[in-house]
Amino acid sequence: MRKVISDTTPILSLLKLGKLELLQSLYAKVIIPNAVFKEIERGRDKPYYVDLTMFDWISIIEISNVGSRSFFVDLDDGEAEVLVLAKEINADLVIMDELMGRRFARQLDYNLTGTIGVLLKAKQKGLVLSVNDLLLELTRKGTWISSKLIEKVSKMENK
Repeated sequence: MRKVISDTTPILSLLKLGKLELLQSLYAKVIIPNAVFKEIERGRDKPYYVDLTMFDWISIIEISNVGSRSFFVDLDDGEAEVLVLAKEINADLVIMDELMGRRFARQLDYNLTGTIGVLLKAKQKGLVLSVNDLLLELTRKGTWISSKLIEKVSKMENK
C-alpha cells in the first residue's frame, strides 16, 4: 500500500468542499503527523470541522526525530513534520500546497501533489464533475487561489 502524507491545507480545503472522502477514494489510507492534527484541531469552531480521529483510514503519527523539525525554520510545524515524517517512513507521496514547503519537498526529491492535483486526479477518475467549480467554491469560502491558476486549471480541464 502506498504511503501518502498530507499537510493541513489540503485537508482543510477538502473539508471546506465536503470532499474529504476523495483522499480515501484515491489513496485508501492517508497519514498525517501530529502537528497537522493539532493545526486542524485549532479550527474546531469552523463550520467544516470534522474530528479526524473518527476515520480509520487516517493515521495520526508522531515523528521519531523531533530535532529534525529545526532544519525547516521557514516552515510551520505541520509542514516541517510532514517533510520529516515523509523521510522517516519513506513516503510515496506528499500532499502539500504551501510554496515554501513544496520547495523543500522538491529539494528532498519527494513525489508531490497539492489540493488541485488531488482534485484533478479525482476528476480523471470520475469522482468529481468540475475542478474549476470546486476551486471557485474554495475561493468563495475564503481560500486564496490566484486567478491565473484557476484559469490554467480551467483550460486543462476543458481539453
